[in-house]
Amino acid sequence: MKILDQYILRRFLYNFFSSFFILIVIFIFQGIWLFIDDLAGKGLGMVIIGKFIFYFIPTLVDKVLPLTVLLSSILTFGTFAENYEFAAMKASGISLQRGMRSLIVFVLFLGLVTFFFANDVIPKSEQKMFNLRRNIAKVKPAAAITEGVFSDFEGTGQGMNIKVDKKYGEQDRFLDNVIIHKKTDQNINNTVIKAKAGELISSEESDIIQLVLKDGNYYEEIVKKDAQEKRKQPFAKSNFDTYTINIDISELNDQDLEEDQNITTNKMKNVGRLIKDIDSLRENNLEKVTAFSKNVVNRMGAFPVKAPIDTTQQKLELIKAKDTIQRDSIETIDQFVSGLEQWEQIQVMKKALNEVSSIINTVDSKKQELQSRYKFYNSHILSLHQKYALALSCIILFFVGAPLGAIIRKGGLGLPMVVAIILFLTYYFIGVFAGNYAKEGNIHPAIGAWLPTMIMLPLGISLTRRATADKGLVGFGHFIDRIKSLFKKKEKEAEDQ
Repeated sequence: MKILDQYILRRFLYNFFSSFFILIVIFIFQGIWLFIDDLAGKGLGMVIIGKFIFYFIPTLVDKVLPLTVLLSSILTFGTFAENYEFAAMKASGISLQRGMRSLIVFVLFLGLVTFFFANDVIPKSEQKMFNLRRNIAKVKPAAAITEGVFSDFEGTGQGMNIKVDKKYGEQDRFLDNVIIHKKTDQNINNTVIKAKAGELISSEESDIIQLVLKDGNYYEEIVKKDAQEKRKQPFAKSNFDTYTINIDISELNDQDLEEDQNITTNKMKNVGRLIKDIDSLRENNLEKVTAFSKNVVNRMGAFPVKAPIDTTQQKLELIKAKDTIQRDSIETIDQFVSGLEQWEQIQVMKKALNEVSSIINTVDSKKQELQSRYKFYNSHILSLHQKYALALSCIILFFVGAPLGAIIRKGGLGLPMVVAIILFLTYYFIGVFAGNYAKEGNIHPAIGAWLPTMIMLPLGISLTRRATADKGLVGFGHFIDRIKSLFKKKEKEAEDQ
């Protein structure tokens, strides 16, 4: 490697690692605020918190690395241009592309490393962080109770759902407006307990946590074995000033915080697993849609005639026959209804209306289920393409930042930082909006993953061409020349006339 290539690469690496360290620290502090309720005041040791942050860092690579490449390339080439080092290179016959040669090799290698991170490291890190959060909630029951929603307490010997409006006090031990659904052995909620306040009392020496409820009501649906008694639907209600529930956590005290669970989302899967799951999800969705379509057709009493595969004449005959059948059936229905008594006509109409309403309600409920299924399916396709798009985005953003730094001719953390943040926010928000549209099925998931990168690609080509030709960031010269030529052409036409 020549001395010039070593010098350019050394300067770029210095800016690259400095920017990466600064940005990763900023994003870590920003991310910690998202999980502050899960970590703060739970009695967790520094080792557990350190592991959580360690697992959290790789999940930031998809945000930090593209911004780092963009910022470091602007800083490096902006400093070169500001100190007239580029002018010296060009005077020596060294072009911009020649000066970028060593960095191009490095960025291509960085793209491969980024894909390895996206495919192997980030999914494992997501799973480790998810399992750690889940196991923390098991060991620290107060952490398992989320404000405003029902939280499940399973595996404690007493299945129940708990909802609170607010947690406060030391280790969130005090609760406001508690609602508890207790489950039977058959996992049925037949007991509801409501209390205005509650308190979690625990001791390190005991395997029992006491949930003390204050000023509440107890409702229970009594299940009788006698069928006659069941029809009466017996129900019990009582008031209490203080009600204590003992929760056995002996099993939870032996919980391993590093234990892996068999719960995976699209973010926890690599390329091979995503491709396999995408195929199975597509086949499963098609089976669901086909089965539901057949069910609706059978309920409507419609039996569509299969179209022949043969000649056009057969198709024409089928269309004529179909029209004749429909016309005859309509006449038959009209004749059938007109032959009924008025009260019978009303019953037939009500029956038909109820059937149609029932089918519409079934379709609406199934529509929501299918939408959630296809949203889950689209998220897998989106994650698959995002792994490839992330690797390519680092390469493309380098070709955006390097010529941009040579054009603006400014080093330091002033203007280059502002330009880099504006470009990255544009890239990031386009990716967020495109990803959301892709999950909802408004655009293809592949387009949602590649759209921000494809938008930056022509920008990188344009900036590289302008920097190579020593043009400014925005040039209006050719527009002005074109306008002048039009005026001259009109003047010449006027003189000829």
